[in-house]
Amino acid sequence: MTGAEDTLPRLLRRNAAAHGDEIAMREKEFGIWRALRWSEVAARTRDMALGLRAVGVAPGDTVGLIGDNRPDWVMGEIATHAVRGRSLGIYRDALDEEVAYLLAFSSAVAVIAEDEEQVDKLLNVSAQVPTLRHIVYCDPRGMRKHDDPRLLPMEDLLRHGTAAAEADPLAWDALVDATRGEEVAILCTTSGTTARPKLAQLTGRALIRHCEAYLAADPKGAEDEYVSVLPLPWIMEQIYVLGWGLISRMKVNFVEEPETMMADFREIAPTFVLFAPRVWEGIAADVRARVMDASPLKQRAFEAGMHMGLGALEAGGRSVLADALLFRALRDRLGFTRLRSAATGGAALGPETFRFFQAMGVPLRQLYGQTELLGAYTLHRPDAVDFDTVGVPFGPDVELRIHEADANGVGEIVTRHPNMFSGYLGMEDVPDMRDGWLHTGDAGYFNAQGQLVVIDRIKDIATTSSGDRFSPQFIENKLKFSPFVAEAVILGDRRAHLAAMICIRFPIVSKWAERNRIGFTTYSDLSARPEVLAKIRDEVAKVNASLPPAQRIRDFILLYKELDADDEELTRTRKVRRGVINEKYGGIIDAIYAGDDAIPVDTTIAFQDGTKQRIRTVLQVARMAPADQAEVV
Repeated sequence: MTGAEDTLPRLLRRNAAAHGDEIAMREKEFGIWRALRWSEVAARTRDMALGLRAVGVAPGDTVGLIGDNRPDWVMGEIATHAVRGRSLGIYRDALDEEVAYLLAFSSAVAVIAEDEEQVDKLLNVSAQVPTLRHIVYCDPRGMRKHDDPRLLPMEDLLRHGTAAAEADPLAWDALVDATRGEEVAILCTTSGTTARPKLAQLTGRALIRHCEAYLAADPKGAEDEYVSVLPLPWIMEQIYVLGWGLISRMKVNFVEEPETMMADFREIAPTFVLFAPRVWEGIAADVRARVMDASPLKQRAFEAGMHMGLGALEAGGRSVLADALLFRALRDRLGFTRLRSAATGGAALGPETFRFFQAMGVPLRQLYGQTELLGAYTLHRPDAVDFDTVGVPFGPDVELRIHEADANGVGEIVTRHPNMFSGYLGMEDVPDMRDGWLHTGDAGYFNAQGQLVVIDRIKDIATTSSGDRFSPQFIENKLKFSPFVAEAVILGDRRAHLAAMICIRFPIVSKWAERNRIGFTTYSDLSARPEVLAKIRDEVAKVNASLPPAQRIRDFILLYKELDADDEELTRTRKVRRGVINEKYGGIIDAIYAGDDAIPVDTTIAFQDGTKQRIRTVLQVARMAPADQAEVV
């Protein structure tokens, strides 16, 4: 990066001038991939920016963006920065009250919304956001019924911009020249595991410099392909789509719909991918579920290939025979044939899932970071991947230390580097910042090789009543390697032993039930079937066999519903909100530890569309037999 290219609009202008005919992005529409070149991206972004200025968006104003990952989101964000505004990404599935809070707290003056669904959400909360003056919508379908003066079609905004560019051909360059790298450009929501998300303030210069440090550790170029599938409000998708896309000119591809993600992913066959742990877990579970439906011969071939692949991995190599027998075809089916780099981040990935993909030949590495630190700042070196660690810092500018380490070297992870956030919006002081170091709230230590090991959130590390410490997240990840388990919450803090609340993976368990002629109607009905409870008991027994006695699960129940971010049980990045779980399901938890064999439930579930369903069921408490808890010799 030169000193003149310290904002995203300046990088876009550079790419359009020097590489205007190269493909910058692709978007799949109606089954066809449509390419956008750098010159086209710059022209549309110019018209958006001049249009925003024409309708009154001024420096320092906040512009929200909500919808699926689309090129217009990216261009709208850069356009906002071009008028020296602040972009605020909002998760597409955010509930009305979340949207209202974020827009009101940030004093947003405009929102770029994808379609009717998001517009309806914005109109529902607009009375709570007095600063909101413009709702720009990209998809006009279904909008005729609305008559609100704040509504503005994207095409009308672009016409404003085109007219401004024709009236003053130098207007765009003047806007870009006026951008300042030290100004806050992005308001990025934190994960909010314990309360409402905070808004981290990120400057354009910090984002670009941090991306350059990351690219030095994991180089990318114009020949690389990336498929944007993680939510754009998340810091890591901002890093890849905005930062890497503009700096390295890596081609960014946008799938047609979330439901077509894996099919579209396979068509592109990207060279780099980042998936959240839940996605890697879901892919592994889907592969194992498909094997369950395969012929006995194919099942034996899969088991043989996995056995050889995992054995070779343990020995530090790859199995050529396993690759020929299984993995080459499997990588092709998943769209992993051209992968040169793959990463997981946002939460811990279970070691079993990690080994599964490494054995398959996926060059998977773990990264670690926080929104406040511009996302990731540690990564495995390609030749030093250790499933139990998150690697080492990107470079010498990233400082890491363990605060108040105990006799085993375990303490709080604290970090600083030159490209950190500029504080939280609306907060003068950052309580977790001390002397320039961010206290992450995570417990960890450095292993003998100098790699960072993250154990869990400090507040989540639990201790049984007998004094045995354990990490709930570690055991949960082991459970989620099972194709039958979608989510798990480990209990036991200040209790006599460990227990678990488990959510079944409905698509796979339902398929298993149909094959075994087990009748059911709904998720709640299926999770209450004794055959399903017995199947999950087997899965829990497998996990128990790999754990020390004090960390084994003694009791569990199958929850009558899936944990949901809409119910505040999970964050938008699928992290468990343990405080909410303990409060919401406190009666069930107490009944488990009271020794009840059956727990009656009578509750109502509210869906996102406003409908409600009453659930009346009885949760059976599964008690693990002593044989299920015996150590494997």
